[in-house]
Amino acid sequence: MAGEEEPCPPLSKNAQKKLLKQQRYEVKKAEKKALLKEQKKREGERKRKEWEEKLAGATEEEKQQLIESRKCLRKERMDQRSDEKGKKMQRLTKAKENGQNVVIDLEFDHLMNSSELHSLVQQIMYCYAVNGRCSCPAHLWLTGCQGEMQAQLQRLPGFDKWVIEKENRPYIEAFQDQKERLVYLTADSETTLDVLDPKHIYIIGGLVDRNRWKGLTMKKAEDQGIQTAKLPIGTYLKMSSSQVLTVNQVVEILLKYLETGDWKTSFFEVIPQRKRCEGDNDIEQDEDTEGKDDHEIKIRDIELEEESEEKDDQGSKRQCIES
Repeated sequence: MAGEEEPCPPLSKNAQKKLLKQQRYEVKKAEKKALLKEQKKREGERKRKEWEEKLAGATEEEKQQLIESRKCLRKERMDQRSDEKGKKMQRLTKAKENGQNVVIDLEFDHLMNSSELHSLVQQIMYCYAVNGRCSCPAHLWLTGCQGEMQAQLQRLPGFDKWVIEKENRPYIEAFQDQKERLVYLTADSETTLDVLDPKHIYIIGGLVDRNRWKGLTMKKAEDQGIQTAKLPIGTYLKMSSSQVLTVNQVVEILLKYLETGDWKTSFFEVIPQRKRCEGDNDIEQDEDTEGKDDHEIKIRDIELEEESEEKDDQGSKRQCIES
């Protein structure tokens, strides 16, 4: 019956090893995050001390010049960010009207543990940031957004301001009058996607560690009687393992294709080389450890960008009050 939780299959030895590796990684990640936080704090203290020393050794006239110069630099930076943010909002608003509809199906939260949910939230954050920077953004949807997944998303800085459709209902209800246009993207499909049809609504399964749930999205689409398709990866490159990609990789591939109209370019720019290199043992952990390596760095950059925007908004308010 709909709504009933499927029993979680027992973990294989390989999956247990991967889980242990993931847990070790989470510990290292927490340590690294604490170290970066401490380094950032020290750097802030160092800059503050330098500024105070510079002011202490200056005359009153020089102090005023230094302060005014600093205010101008800050205003210039805030104006630049405000301009970039305005252009991003224009692109995203335009995409809501005539952009390619891309849905992230969040109805699988009951099949994931807290670590996997956190990983998916990070992927969604990355999807939104990349879409905002894209010259030809898609119209992104989050459907079936409820429970713990919804709670974690709402804790993201600035999530309430995201230009994205947040739908509590499943996509099958949200698009009940457009069912014939729904296309579930799944590596298990026998249909290969040749081009992106602007009239179609492409669905990506929001699921981490799909190795435990092989064929799940395909079965769901078949039960609902909607179309399925797979990306034409095999036509352009040979994958080291399965052609199952993470949510953010699929979204970024679609965005690259919308920009270039070239699948080959899209695949080679997005799919990590370790997934394309034969005999690379690191591939096995890709599904569980999204957010690592280059993506972890990008996600951290996105977090800092969101924090900076929040600070700039606060700074603008203070500036208005002072004026």
